[in-house]
This record gives sequence, C-alpha cells and structure tokens, in this order.
Amino acid sequence: MKKSGNINEYDLLYFNRRIFRTEIFWNRLGEKPDLTDKVILDVGCGHGALCFSMALGGAKKVVGVDIDANRIAFAKEYLRLHYPQFSKIVEFHRIDLKDYSKEAQFDYMVSEDTFEHIIDLPEMIKEMRLRLKPGGLIYTGFGPLYNDFYGDHKRTKCIVPWGHVVCADEKIIKRLNKKRETPIQSIYDLGLNKLSLADYRKIFQDSGLKIVSFKVNVSRNLILRLFSLISFILPFLKEYFAHNIYAILKK
Repeated sequence: MKKSGNINEYDLLYFNRRIFRTEIFWNRLGEKPDLTDKVILDVGCGHGALCFSMALGGAKKVVGVDIDANRIAFAKEYLRLHYPQFSKIVEFHRIDLKDYSKEAQFDYMVSEDTFEHIIDLPEMIKEMRLRLKPGGLIYTGFGPLYNDFYGDHKRTKCIVPWGHVVCADEKIIKRLNKKRETPIQSIYDLGLNKLSLADYRKIFQDSGLKIVSFKVNVSRNLILRLFSLISFILPFLKEYFAHNIYAILKK
C-alpha cells in the first residue's frame, strides 16, 4: 500500500470520506451546535476527522479516544502534519474510556458509527455520563443496526440481505472459522454487538440521561424512506427495517 509521508494512502482516503461526512452527521442530528469554547470528547474517534472538524468549529479542547492503535497513530500524524496550530487543542489517546480520567470535564460528547460495535454499551454510556458536565450533551449517530438487511457490516460473509439474521450463529461461526487463522467463538468477536432497535431505546431510557432526540432511518436515501414507510404500515417489521439511529442525550 502506498504511503504519503508517514500516512498510509488507504487511511488517507478513508479519512477524507469521513471529513465529507461530518456535516452529514450534524445535519442528521438537527443542526451543528455552537462549539465555541466547548470541551468535547469523541468516543471511537477513529482517524480523527470529526475531532479536526470540531476544532475548526471553535472548540476549546477536543479529546479523541479509540482502542485501534493504527487509527490513533494516523490521527496523531495528521495532526502533526496538517494542523500544528491545534497541537494544544486536539489530543488523541489509544485507550478504553474506562481507563481515562474520571473527571466530569466535558461539555459535549460525540460518537459517530461506534455504538453498533460496543459490546457492553450500557457500561460505555455509564462511563460517558460520569465524565459529562451537568447539562452536558451526547451526540451520537450510528448504523447499520444488526437486524438491518446488511447489519452485519458484511463481516459474517452472508451474501443475501438479512442472511446473518436468518442463519444460526453457530453455522456462521463454523463457516467463517474454516478460513480464519484465528477462530472466533461468537459474533461479538467480529466487533458486532447484535443490539436491536428496542435494545438501544431501552439502554438510552435506562442510562440516567434525558433523551432529547431519538430518530430512526435518518437520511434522504429513498430506500431508507421506504423502510420507514414499511415500518409504519407493518410495525412488526420495524426491527428489520431500522437502518440507523441519531440521538441526543442530556445529563
């Protein structure tokens, strides 16, 4: 794979796509909040695209945390090369949030396309709430949900829509392990938490946080609009036509 300086070309292409999606993220949540002088935590920051966007938006401090070493290395290098003016404003840490400072210091928290991967999401939200200032907000948007037509993120290698839902986990695992150097024991080992729309709703309701907004199938995509219509006409299919969630929680 080609590299640009110390940056992998594939990672750079992915990063640029994420930069493009930052405005989409805020638009789907309603609007971009005033970030001026705010202290913000990005949970599952990946390559750091949203962090840089928030710094450019006037944030006082932005902290990105992720457990992926390669992504954090990219974010740090991109910061050094392209945004040296933010060296004292933006910081990245390869760390699990539970091991980060427990001080309630953040005005806002964001998490984009991460909640569908966190295995113990109630515990993660508990850790986020602990570090959020009173009145602070969590902005999150994620998908596809597991019961969606490709909610497995194609990691189960099921080639038909909803195949991962219909096929028993044991059969999926057995088939995958035939070609894997490192066998998996469960779907969780693929980085998928298998949570349903109802699960997310209950987790948010039980979080001790106020649900300011909770929207499903937020997109201009005609297919997702059709999904919403099907869910409205046939409520019992709602779980299987819920593609994404965009929510705002308040402490």
